[in-house]
Amino acid sequence: MASSPRSPPPPPPPPPPPEFEISRQSRIFAALSKKVIDLDELRMLAAQGVPDAAGVRSTVWKLLLGYLPNDRSLWEQELAKKRSQYAAFKDEFLSNPVETARQVEKEGNSNDNAEHVDNGLLHRSEVTQEEHPLSLGKTSVWNHFFEYAEIMEQIDRDVKRTHPDMHFFCGDSSFAKSNQESLKNVLLIFAKLNAGIRYVQGMNEILAPLFFVFRSDPDDKNAKFAEADSFFCFVELLSGFRDNFCQKLDNSSVGIRGTLAKLSQLVTKYDAELQHHLEITTEVNPQFYAFRWITLLLTQEFNFADTIHIWDTLLSDPDGPQETLLRICCAMLILVRKRLLAGDFTSNLKLLQNYPPTNISHLLYVANKLH
Repeated sequence: MASSPRSPPPPPPPPPPPEFEISRQSRIFAALSKKVIDLDELRMLAAQGVPDAAGVRSTVWKLLLGYLPNDRSLWEQELAKKRSQYAAFKDEFLSNPVETARQVEKEGNSNDNAEHVDNGLLHRSEVTQEEHPLSLGKTSVWNHFFEYAEIMEQIDRDVKRTHPDMHFFCGDSSFAKSNQESLKNVLLIFAKLNAGIRYVQGMNEILAPLFFVFRSDPDDKNAKFAEADSFFCFVELLSGFRDNFCQKLDNSSVGIRGTLAKLSQLVTKYDAELQHHLEITTEVNPQFYAFRWITLLLTQEFNFADTIHIWDTLLSDPDGPQETLLRICCAMLILVRKRLLAGDFTSNLKLLQNYPPTNISHLLYVANKLH
């Protein structure tokens, strides 16, 4: 039975005065300048939004995701180690079997050159089992290449569709093409290192904000290694949502259905009338709209700048972003409750699958009230 009508969502807080913004920015700069950074303090400050200037967000996100240690003296050493490790991954997992075969043949020819000259005969190249294109051996570079050919095609299609409205990701410029190539490299290496999940459609949308922030770092050295930095931060971010991408766990308590059930419980806790109308009266279940919200971390519901702002808050949660994500999803429903309570199945589904423009600061304010 539905509960009595709840009070409307709290009104948006008044915009902070300019001096508050300056003070908050200066506090973030001060927090980052410490020899050993207080991560609790940084999370508290970042949750309110990170300044866009001077590459601050790039550093803050790397700290929040555990990519950078909180001891500044270890940054250079840690970055060099990780970036070297990623270069090794590229050498191992992105090798072209044609180039590999040519290299082997070139080395073989140089070794056998004297013999070929001596007898004047052309010898058929010796092709090992691992180098043969039809080899099914586990160590065959060709077998490995063909095994991932379908995934490579899927990644290529998805990357080309990533934020088509942004010149950073799309277009004929060498810059956009280079950025697309970096996205494809990260996703393919992730797929090869994570055989249980490989690549799931939509991962490109989760990678895009990370790569954009790191590639836009005004420090050229950091921007140069945006691909490597994005890879490790992507792995860390996905570790908190890994089960949502594992098909075998879809119907378990830790899979995507379990996560959707948690959202339903959260809505019931804070607005039972709304939950009853949505799921019982109009039969609009969370999987019809929140599946995308949750699996893609809200990257498709708001414009890119607003997504970045939301992620400042998501990444600031010390327990991982999922609980904050669910609160934001719940707040999204509460903010349009009047329209939902007046709507039927068709209108409510259309509204939630095409969420209206909203004040992101107000949305995050309401979500924080649900904490």
